[in-house]
Amino acid sequence: MGDNQQSLAGKRIAFLAADGVEEVEYTQPRSAAEQAGAEVHLVSLASGQVQAMNHDMNPANRHPVDRTVDQASPADYDALVLPGGTVNPDRLRMNPAAMDFVRGFFQQAKPVAAICHGPWSLVETGMVDGRTVTSYPSLRTDIRNAGGNWVDQQVQVDNGVVTSRNPKDLPAFCAKMVEEFAEDRHVRQTATA
Repeated sequence: MGDNQQSLAGKRIAFLAADGVEEVEYTQPRSAAEQAGAEVHLVSLASGQVQAMNHDMNPANRHPVDRTVDQASPADYDALVLPGGTVNPDRLRMNPAAMDFVRGFFQQAKPVAAICHGPWSLVETGMVDGRTVTSYPSLRTDIRNAGGNWVDQQVQVDNGVVTSRNPKDLPAFCAKMVEEFAEDRHVRQTATA
């Protein structure tokens, strides 16, 4: 780790994902967190493995689940990452326990990073209301309808919430994610819902 890199040593990061997660949107942020010294857990809807995809269409690797949402608590983690892929966040937002898990990070003022379609979980939980975020362009209307301000930028940060549009933004997303996660709690991020 270079002198200008942030350290996540001693921090535990949850990655919430289900079958259909976009491979690079899971593996690259996970690698960035681990290289910065974090302990990372894949949290999912069921035990076993999560089937990742390339471009939503082609099966990629399978990744072992560390905990299910029923076994995990936001209190066990310092931050949350929501990778995309179209199918993954669609499955997550239909699961009340998964959405309670996401909401818990906001209630505890912990940083959250979401890329591509990952912000659908923020829409579903009401956590985009009053925030400026970015995402895959097809979520623009959903975000605006949920009270958020959508912007077309490589990476957007709003009080501990880091968002990016797509896999091309991963270098900027990963760098900003590590930086925000190193800062700990964000007082103004606390959920009102």
